Amino acid sequence: MFSREATVQNQVGLHARPATFFIQKANEFKSSVWVEKDERRVNAKSLLGVLSLGVTKDTRITIIADGPDEETAVNALVELINSNFDE
Repeated sequence: MFSREATVQNQVGLHARPATFFIQKANEFKSSVWVEKDERRVNAKSLLGVLSLGVTKDTRITIIADGPDEETAVNALVELINSNFDE
């Protein structure tokens, strides 16, 4: 299991378009991936799960992965968040 924290800087947080990019990226990996906010953990590959966290700008989240490509998955998702979802 591998995890890292990230602060969402995007104006709308993890909502709509950024959340879609986030789950699409999470689905590229074989590992199970979760997002945690305030001790609530959801599947990072589920749009409804990610949206249900209500992640807004300046929110600190933890990304956790467990599986064969866990470190790559977490680092890629943190990088996506740090890029403000500019692809």
